[in-house]
Amino acid sequence: MRITVAKTAGFCPGVERAVEKVKKQAELGEPTYTLGELINNRQMVDYFAGLGIPPIQSPAENRDGRCVVIRSHGVPRRVYEELEACGCKVVDATCPFVKKIHHIVEEHSRDRVVLIAGDSSHPEVQGIIGFCDGPYIAFSDEKDLETKLPEIEKGRQNAYILVAQTTFSTVSWEKSVEKLKKVCTKLEIFDTICIATEKRQAEAKELAAVSDAMVVVGGRHSSNTRKLAQICESYCDTFLVEDAGELRGKNLGGYSRVGVTAGASTPAGIIKEVHKTMSEILKDQDELSFEEMLEQSFKTIYNREKVTAVVTGLAPNEISVDIGTKHAGYVPLAELTDDPNAKVEDLVKVGDELELLVVRVNDVEGTVMLSKKRLDAIAGFEKVMNAVDTSEILEGTVVEVIKGGVLALTNGVKVFIPASQATMSRNDSLEDLLKKKVEFKILEVNRQRKRAVGSIRAVLREQRKELEEKFWQSVEVGQKFTGMVKSLTSYGAFVNLGGVDGMVHISELSWNRIKHPSEVVNVGDTVDVYIKDIDSENKKISLGYKKSEDNPWEIMKKDYDVGTVCNVKVVSMTPFGAFAQIIPGVDGLIHISQISNERINKPSDVLEIGQEVQVKITELDTEKKRVSLSIRALLEASDEESAPAEQADSDVVYEAGPSEE
Repeated sequence: MRITVAKTAGFCPGVERAVEKVKKQAELGEPTYTLGELINNRQMVDYFAGLGIPPIQSPAENRDGRCVVIRSHGVPRRVYEELEACGCKVVDATCPFVKKIHHIVEEHSRDRVVLIAGDSSHPEVQGIIGFCDGPYIAFSDEKDLETKLPEIEKGRQNAYILVAQTTFSTVSWEKSVEKLKKVCTKLEIFDTICIATEKRQAEAKELAAVSDAMVVVGGRHSSNTRKLAQICESYCDTFLVEDAGELRGKNLGGYSRVGVTAGASTPAGIIKEVHKTMSEILKDQDELSFEEMLEQSFKTIYNREKVTAVVTGLAPNEISVDIGTKHAGYVPLAELTDDPNAKVEDLVKVGDELELLVVRVNDVEGTVMLSKKRLDAIAGFEKVMNAVDTSEILEGTVVEVIKGGVLALTNGVKVFIPASQATMSRNDSLEDLLKKKVEFKILEVNRQRKRAVGSIRAVLREQRKELEEKFWQSVEVGQKFTGMVKSLTSYGAFVNLGGVDGMVHISELSWNRIKHPSEVVNVGDTVDVYIKDIDSENKKISLGYKKSEDNPWEIMKKDYDVGTVCNVKVVSMTPFGAFAQIIPGVDGLIHISQISNERINKPSDVLEIGQEVQVKITELDTEKKRVSLSIRALLEASDEESAPAEQADSDVVYEAGPSEE
């Protein structure tokens, strides 16, 4: 048995300061009262009373004009005024950390609502309230805060300040702050939890986490002592005692590690007495008489019996254990682990306690062979068998693909998972699951045949349902997602967004005309999409894929204008003209009258599909998505350029020479 006392157990600086002030009054011999119990510790209150310094509950009780010591928890402002009116001497033993809260509240409460994290019935909180010059709201923990939130939310336009009782739980403080930040838009936070309290609670948590039991010493009326007990209770068995006498009758012999901590108002002498008494109790409880030990050594054990053993020795192929009988116990390496490469020293060490199963008893040789692996398998079998009733999700590894399904190993038990329950889709390959970790539920069991049937699909469905619910709670038009193309149809592509599928219509896949979605995407592709439309009633999502910057009409607006000359490709013919592609996604019309500067009967007299020609843009309307093109405009321009040259040639005058007679 090991007993560990927390380093921070005992008086905090504020309590120690208050105690020293009262001791000084006793040394001076000056008649003195304490206003209320100086600290929350019955023994110390009785001790001071024995020194002639008893407590009074109000200034009015000081009828003989004695000096009054104000308790460490502090008092409301009106009490200071009452003491001043009495004319008695006052020694203020209020903890400096509490004083600081008084100053904060007094300074800010005139124009703000004060939120106090603390028990409103506690003297410290009553003192804080006594310095508020305006409205306040006190809450004892985050659950109590929940009941006060509607009131706080009503006045969300108000400015708030938040302070805490010095001994308030740090965990509750953090949770409360998160809740209030969501409600109060104007909130100033003062973390006034005493540093010593934070340290004491953190140390108690760490000690409780590595102990089998905790003993918390302190007054039951002490707020910080109760909080220490609450923290420890969440980790191990916890005993709250005010003094060593309360330990008598408590069975501490079943624990190997016991931690001790104490409240801020617990004197060191009481902690030492508790430690001493615990040691004596444990010694008494742990001592066995010679007869008891002798009887235990001759205890008979049987095959398949579960025993607790202590490792006494290590060998390359086995470990030696003490099971508390005359037998020499051993566990072969093969009964310790399934791993053929494992080393004994990596698995256990001398002094370790193990739960083992008796495999074979040899009374002649005085030996017993035990197994850890078989006991684990039994426990694993029970866990799997019980999972059918509890609906617990088990984790295992697929170790084999067999006819009709797969086998998954969990807790040493092989579970059969039919093909219909192994994947979300019947088209998914079972081979892809081999050697993969999977989660599954148990659908049915047969204890006699030691068989279990599981379902991966049931877990996947639940997970998908959770994802769907989360998706529909937050989805909105315009939201962007990265998803995977799940399937293609003639009219579009279905994209998985993480639990929910959306469809990109074929018209949304490309700015160009396409005949099938496979011209743009393939199953398994990762794509960036956005929510185009939501049908919440029918649970349907329409997705957009085209990017506005790729819109060919935006390119036309940016790079082309009326008068631009460009090369185009004839893509179709009509009786009234030919359509030509300017850029992918934009076709322009060359009217029949603009194909040639001579009259033609039909466009095919001059043009053919696939032919590339040079044209001039004569009209461009990006809003209506219309473009007019002209070949004739270029031909006429060419004719005008050549006409002056021809005219110049025709104006040459030839002079006639002398006639020959």
